[in-house]
Amino acid sequence: MANRPKVLILHARGTNRDREAAAACELAGGAPEIVHVNQLRDGTRRLADYQMLVLPGGFSYGDDLGAGKLWSVDIGHLLRDEVTAFVASGKPVLGICNGFQALVKSGWLPGPPEEGVKATLTSNASARFECRWVWLKPDGHSPCVFTRGLDELIHCPVAHGEGRFVPADADTLAWLQKKRLIAVRYVKADGSPAGYPANPNGSLADIAGICNEQGNVFGLMPHPEDHIWPHQHPRWTRGERDGLGLALFENGIKYAAEL
Repeated sequence: MANRPKVLILHARGTNRDREAAAACELAGGAPEIVHVNQLRDGTRRLADYQMLVLPGGFSYGDDLGAGKLWSVDIGHLLRDEVTAFVASGKPVLGICNGFQALVKSGWLPGPPEEGVKATLTSNASARFECRWVWLKPDGHSPCVFTRGLDELIHCPVAHGEGRFVPADADTLAWLQKKRLIAVRYVKADGSPAGYPANPNGSLADIAGICNEQGNVFGLMPHPEDHIWPHQHPRWTRGERDGLGLALFENGIKYAAEL
């Protein structure tokens, strides 16, 4: 890609999927840089200088007060003005696992944040940490810029203890469905509706990830950055090499490059 969009991979104490997210963005055609949240606070880095923002997975601040809760304070309050301008400009934002939790708990997903928090990601229905490979069905007709045009299933792992998506009420769920903001759902390998363990956490309506109405902010619990090369497939030696998660990053990078 001639124009390689600059991608800010936001790091906080406890995040640990930074390098994997950076590798996925680079392979997709971006120019990633891992930036500590304190570098944005002190002005040594400016969010406005980047074309895409990624909040990677991990255990930010040790998940004190709940998964992603303290990180949500960073993006919802301390960095609110910068993030608000970034999102309003249409630039893409991707939150993975802990990053998704932070976006939901800060109100950015499904948004807008000024309307308050409309959902949460809480303890898995199994009451235990879930680490397994899952299948995701993207909604290619969602406004989400990351899933736009995608119709093939994505195969990637989950690794979380608090990944069960629960909307605030039935009206919120109906709104998400009507607006097609549910960008990816858990499914079985044949694409049929999931039950446990295909839905690893008990999320309502098999929701694995959602976007905002504008479509440029997207978050999901699974880790597509962990399946960007065929040899990462758990059964690649047996010839099973489908379901790469790279397409999500390629869509995001392409969209950022066109802004």
